[in-house]
Amino acid sequence: MARSNRREAGRRRLAMRLPEMRKLIMEARDPWQLELFEAYQMAVEARDAVQRRRVSSKLVQEQDETCFEIEKHVIRAIHESTYANEQKAGEPS
Repeated sequence: MARSNRREAGRRRLAMRLPEMRKLIMEARDPWQLELFEAYQMAVEARDAVQRRRVSSKLVQEQDETCFEIEKHVIRAIHESTYANEQKAGEPS
């Protein structure tokens, strides 16, 4: 999957996974956020591959934890970006 396709697939997955942040995720343009979307998609693909192979449940759990950790990073990145934008909007011109 091409990099931009992976980013957009990750964005859509995260928007479904985190519905309370869906609007912010879909509007995100920061390069760091886009990298996280891509990383999330790659982690989900790796987890799904492990599940299909029916290997160790511990390995599947580790992959799930990786996906969850990336979700936490996305939440933090979105909140930090939103906060920064709110601060800029409040600055005098």
